[in-house]
Amino acid sequence: MQPRSRGSPISILTRSDGAENSTCPRSLAQLQVRQKAPNSQVLPLSPLSLSLSLWYYSAGATSPKMLARLAANRLLEIRQAFRQPSRSFSTALNYHLDSPDNNPDLPWEFSDANKDKVKEILSHYPSNYKQSAVIPLLDLAQQQHGGWLPVSAMNAVAKIIEVAPVRVFEVATFYSMFNRSKVGKYHLLVCGTTPCMIRGSREIEDALLKHLGVKRNEVTKDGLFSVGEMECMGCCVNAPMITVADYSNGSEGYTYNYYEDVTPKHVVEIVEKLRRGEKPPVRKLAGHGTQNPNRIMSGPEGGNTTLLTDPKPPPCRDLDAC
Repeated sequence: MQPRSRGSPISILTRSDGAENSTCPRSLAQLQVRQKAPNSQVLPLSPLSLSLSLWYYSAGATSPKMLARLAANRLLEIRQAFRQPSRSFSTALNYHLDSPDNNPDLPWEFSDANKDKVKEILSHYPSNYKQSAVIPLLDLAQQQHGGWLPVSAMNAVAKIIEVAPVRVFEVATFYSMFNRSKVGKYHLLVCGTTPCMIRGSREIEDALLKHLGVKRNEVTKDGLFSVGEMECMGCCVNAPMITVADYSNGSEGYTYNYYEDVTPKHVVEIVEKLRRGEKPPVRKLAGHGTQNPNRIMSGPEGGNTTLLTDPKPPPCRDLDAC
């Protein structure tokens, strides 16, 4: 029998009068659970348990013992699902669980080179508005820490801008640009918004995940790559596209490059060039803003069909004379 709570496995489902039968209870108050306790105390079900129990009655679970077993199994599945630290839940981005490599007791501070950058960033804001520097400081901390933000780094930023740590946590959990779990040295982000999706972004993500042998937001065993999704990157005219956040050389060599108009074949080629230590060109050919050699910047494939000549100047620039 599956446990209903710690140390209290469900024994039997009864009516309030103690009789066991398969009749659906006439009211919620009649449905109770007897737990294995020294005094055989009968306790009422929680609202969730009651709802599940009534659902199973209506679904045909006529035996009270069968109903209890099904309800207990379902409750256990729900508890186990919410205990998993999976980023498939939106709320997973909004809580912190201490781990050996991510807890507030670990020391963290900016490097000497980055301390100069911190001073330069703070100089952009009035001294009484240091908190306005929270985003660029978090970005700098993330670059220094290999692409993700431990809680100790957020605490360090809070100390610099003289605010409560929760104010920094609010920012770090709101913006998807901040990674709160480890990423690869090359963090590949696939645009998943409608224009890119229509143009095949799902196939591009599938090609990356299959080639690297990981799931979304997982890091490859060699620590080089991870794949995530980002909402609109602002290059819809050259959809689909990916970005590559390069953390391989820390904050000193950090780059963030767009690769537009890509195909599944293109993205695999980009990954292999990065694996070899090469820097894939952002533009396929000189003067081209996309990976498609048949397009120039955001122009149509095959060349322009309109505006083939220089536009005529206005007949008169002196509006009063006109």
